[in-house]
Amino acid sequence: MIDLRHVGQCLILLVAIAFASHAARAEVIGIDIASRTDVLAGKSFGDAGAYEKIIGKVHFAVDPASASNQRIVDIEKAPRDSAGRVQFSADLYALVPKEPARGNGAVLLDVLNRGRKNMLVTFNRAPSRPDPTTEADFGDGFLMRQGFTLVWVGWQFDIPNRDGLMGLDAPPVLEDGRPVVGQVTTSFVPNSQDPSHALADLGRYSDTSRYPPTDPAGTADMLTVRDGFLAAAHMLPADRWSFDQIGRDGDIGAHAALLLKGGFEPGHVYELTYEAQGAVVSGLGFAALRDLASALKHGAPAPFAQARYAYAFGPSQDGRLLREFMYEGFNADEHGERVFDGVIAHIAGAARGSDFNARFARPNGLGYFVATLFPFLDTAQKDPVTGKSDGVLTHLTAEQQPKIFYTNSSTEYWGGGRAAALTHTTLGSADAQLPDNVRIYLFAGTQHVPGGFLPSQGPGQQQANPNEYAWGERALLVALDHWVREGIAPPASRYPRLADETLIPQPQLDFPSLPGVRSPASIPGPYRADLPGLPGEHPLPFLVPNVNRDGNETAGIRLPDIAVPVATYTGWNFRNPSIGEPDQLLPLTGSYIPFAVTRAAREQAHDPRPSLEERYPDRATYQTRVNAAAADLVSQRYLLAEDQAGIVARAMARWDAVTQGTPLAGK
Repeated sequence: MIDLRHVGQCLILLVAIAFASHAARAEVIGIDIASRTDVLAGKSFGDAGAYEKIIGKVHFAVDPASASNQRIVDIEKAPRDSAGRVQFSADLYALVPKEPARGNGAVLLDVLNRGRKNMLVTFNRAPSRPDPTTEADFGDGFLMRQGFTLVWVGWQFDIPNRDGLMGLDAPPVLEDGRPVVGQVTTSFVPNSQDPSHALADLGRYSDTSRYPPTDPAGTADMLTVRDGFLAAAHMLPADRWSFDQIGRDGDIGAHAALLLKGGFEPGHVYELTYEAQGAVVSGLGFAALRDLASALKHGAPAPFAQARYAYAFGPSQDGRLLREFMYEGFNADEHGERVFDGVIAHIAGAARGSDFNARFARPNGLGYFVATLFPFLDTAQKDPVTGKSDGVLTHLTAEQQPKIFYTNSSTEYWGGGRAAALTHTTLGSADAQLPDNVRIYLFAGTQHVPGGFLPSQGPGQQQANPNEYAWGERALLVALDHWVREGIAPPASRYPRLADETLIPQPQLDFPSLPGVRSPASIPGPYRADLPGLPGEHPLPFLVPNVNRDGNETAGIRLPDIAVPVATYTGWNFRNPSIGEPDQLLPLTGSYIPFAVTRAAREQAHDPRPSLEERYPDRATYQTRVNAAAADLVSQRYLLAEDQAGIVARAMARWDAVTQGTPLAGK
C-alpha cells in the first residue's frame, strides 16, 4: 500500500523512469515509495553523515527473448504486457546517505534469507529486526560509518506477506492460459512426536503451501520415512496420513498441515510427494537482484544516487543463491555489463541450489544433502561421470566476473553435503589453483551460525559453538572494498590444504576421545545430488580440516577463541536424545566442549585435554595471549584494529563465566 503523501512523488518517478535517458536501465520500470524517513532523527554516522530509510516496491519488465533471460525456467510461459515483456515486482528496503557525496559510492545488497535481513546482524552486530528503528537496532553503525548504501530487494516468491518479511511477486506459469500441474516433493525432520506438520512453517524450512494439491486425496500422492538422511525409505500407507485444510492463508496457499495417525517420529526423515498446481516463474528472483543492482550503477532511479560499485552479501541459503547466480550467468545484465563488482558468498560451502530456478521451485529448503551439484570449482573441471566440463564462473567473461570471497565455517566441511573442500580441491585428489579474482577463507572452529555468547544445551548433545566470526567478516568486507576500489590485494586465502595435511579424508581424522562426546567418525559424507539414484549412491570425497590434540582445527583464520582456547570448538554436533535419533547429525550446528578448569577435575573426568590451570598460570596470562592473537590477526588484516578491544573483552567475559572464580594453581 502506497502512503498517500507520496503518491505524487511515485507517479513522477514512474514517468521519469519510463522516459529516462539511454543511461537508465529499462528493466527497472518504476519504484513505488511507501515511506521515506530519517534514520534515528538525522543522527550522523561519522563522515557519511545522516541516513534515510526508504521502503517501497520496485517494478521490473524483462524481455523473455533476450539471451540474458533464457536461463530463467518457464519465462516463455509467463503472461506478457503489450510490449511483449514479462512484468513482476519485489519488496524494496534501503538505508541511503542523505548526502550522497558523503557516502562511499558503493551499494551493498544483502540477499534476504527467507525474507529476513542479514547484514546488520553480521556487520553491525545488531539484533535481527525486520524494520530497524531504534538505536540498538542499528548496532554499532559499522556499515553506515563506512558510507555504504544498503539495499534489500525481495527475490523469493514463497514468502508470506507478514511480520516485515520481504518477497517477490512472480507471475504464474501458464499453459494454454491455465496454471500448470506437476509433482512437488519436500522433506522434513520433526523434533517431536506431533500428529501434524505445518507445511507453511518457515521455521521448519519445508514450505510447500504455495502449491495446493490438485486432489487432497490423490491416489498417486506418497509419504515415505527414513531413519536417517541416507537410510532406506519406507512408504507409509495412504490411510495413515492426509492433508489438513485448517489455518487457511490466502496469501500463501490453501493447505496448512500434514496429518499422520500416531504422530511423526522425531528425528526421522519424511518425504512428501504429491500432484500440485500454482507454479510461478521463480527464477525472476535472479533478475530482480541483477536488474536493481545494474540500475543503481547505470542511471540510478530516484531517490537513489548513482553508485560506482555494487557488492552482494549472502549467508547460507543466500550464499548458495549467489553461487547459483554466478553459475547461471546472471552477473551479466541484459546489456552484457558486470552487475556485482564484489561478492561475499558466506557459509555455502560447495553447494548451490537447483530449487531456486525451477518449475515448482522450493527455495525455502535447507538444501541439506541435496544442494551438492556439479561443478564445484570456479574454473572448468571435468565431470568423471558425464564427461562434461564446467565451472561456476565459466558462463561469465573475465570482465563480467566479480571479485569473490567464499567464507565458511567448519560446518560447511562437515555436515549436510555442503562439502566446502570441493571448492578448492580437484574432487579431493589435489589442491586446486584458485582464480586470481577468488579468495577462500575458513573461520576455524566455528559453526554455521554462531551460538550465543554463553552456550546453551539446545537440541544438540553438546552445547552449541559460540565462536563468533562476524569480526572477521567486517575486516574482509573492508578488504573487498579496497580490492575493488583501489586494486589493493586482500589478505591471502586461509583454508586447509591436502599438501600440508591440514585437510584430510574424514576416516583419517584422529579426533581425541572425550568423555560424553560421540565420535565424528559416523558422520555421513556428501554425495552428488544432481545424478539419478538413491541418496548416497554417488558419494563425493569427504575431506575435513585436521585437528590438534585438543580437537581444534589447525588451518584457516584461527580467531582468538581457537588460538587461545578454553574449549574444543567443532563444526558438528549430534541430535540430543530428547529430540530422537541421537546417532544422527544435527544440521548446521557445532559443538562447544569446555576444558576442565583444574587438573584435578580433568583427571576425575578422564579428559585427555590439559585443563585451564595447566595451560594458563592465571587470568592475566590468558588475557595477554588473547590480546597478542588478536593483534596478530589485525596486522594481517583478518581483523580490524577498532574491533580488537571488543574481541579481548568478549574472551575475558567467557573466561570469567567458565572459571567462575575457581582458584588456579598458578594464582
